[in-house]
Amino acid sequence: MSNILRKEIKLSAHILSFLFIGFGVMFLLPGYPVLCGAFFICLGIFQSFQNTREANDILFSILLPISKKDIVKGKFLFVCFIEMCGITVMFIATLLRMTLLSDSKVYLKNALMNANLFALGMAFLIFGCFNLIFVRGFFKTAYKFGKPFISFIVANFLLIALAESMHYFPHMKSLNAFGFEHLGLQICLLFSGILLYLLLTFIAMKQSFVDFEKIDL
Repeated sequence: MSNILRKEIKLSAHILSFLFIGFGVMFLLPGYPVLCGAFFICLGIFQSFQNTREANDILFSILLPISKKDIVKGKFLFVCFIEMCGITVMFIATLLRMTLLSDSKVYLKNALMNANLFALGMAFLIFGCFNLIFVRGFFKTAYKFGKPFISFIVANFLLIALAESMHYFPHMKSLNAFGFEHLGLQICLLFSGILLYLLLTFIAMKQSFVDFEKIDL
């Protein structure tokens, strides 16, 4: 399986997929919807799928001595690898805001969503939705990706709008905790996001196995 991931990174991936990991530092931007960083990371992955189509990578992979399931697994491994790299950057940025920058006025007066563990949990949820809507949608045809990506864009910004507004709802102000406030709640929300990510990714991959197997290449 490591060989399949290596093939994806060296032959199929677009350079923007790696460069856009850097958008995780948007978690450091005050007065800005930090979850847009997760969207840009997904946009970077989208570039690799575009590269896959234009280079006939799927057809090339079919000619290799691997199963169709392995081709799907390879794509999901690559996608999850980029997403986890992005999460790592976001986590470092969040940790900086929760510790060294916790007394900074620009963050204390931030009217938008704070970069905290809840925000990281929402980033996991966005990535899970990307895997379910876009990656799974791609494997329905192994060629068309415009409609799945547009569907993901709609879902993504609905999630961002919900996350940005939730702390204004009655009794939900603690969701926008700053620093280590309400740490127990933040940790629970982070793990909820991780579990949803794993569930959505698992469903997406299993369904992609079925859909891709039906395609006559």
